[in-house]
Amino acid sequence: MILDIIEKRRAVFPVQYNNNPISEEELNTILQAANWAPTHRRTEPWRFKVFHSDTARKGLSEFLGKMYQEITDPISETKLQKTMDKPLQSGCVMAICMQRDPKESVPEWEEVAATAMAVQNMWLTARSLGIGCYWSSPALKDHIGKHIELPEGEKCLGFFYMGKFDGELPEGVRKSTIAEKTVWV
Repeated sequence: MILDIIEKRRAVFPVQYNNNPISEEELNTILQAANWAPTHRRTEPWRFKVFHSDTARKGLSEFLGKMYQEITDPISETKLQKTMDKPLQSGCVMAICMQRDPKESVPEWEEVAATAMAVQNMWLTARSLGIGCYWSSPALKDHIGKHIELPEGEKCLGFFYMGKFDGELPEGVRKSTIAEKTVWV
């Protein structure tokens, strides 16, 4: 049941990933799920830049390290190393991007929300395939256009780190029940 997958979805971080590869077939299944997210006026604003090969992930690692050093003061060597390690620890990294409708037929927040729903579809599908994920939105995302081409009106909302992992994930918790967050009118 879908509720079971939703309740078991967790952030799984790159340091938790094992070295088992993610296949292109698995990635295409995950991307196909993204494409079925709700979208007002069918703008379908989600865009993904896939860093799957060792070469692509290494290039991303080097770029993020260079950008971190350029925009950060003071530099934390620990943070720099973690920033560079994440793509290398991952089986795949996707830049989560949003293409603004040139006609601006819907408010921008709706396009960001539609992209977030596409990511939720990806996250749930990945979970069903035994792939862990983590959405990170560091300041470095704002500079990705220096590493890869972003068409006019497209912006990066973060990075989706993915990898296979061993073991069980912790049980989920919520601070309050849905009844405490709901008003029946």
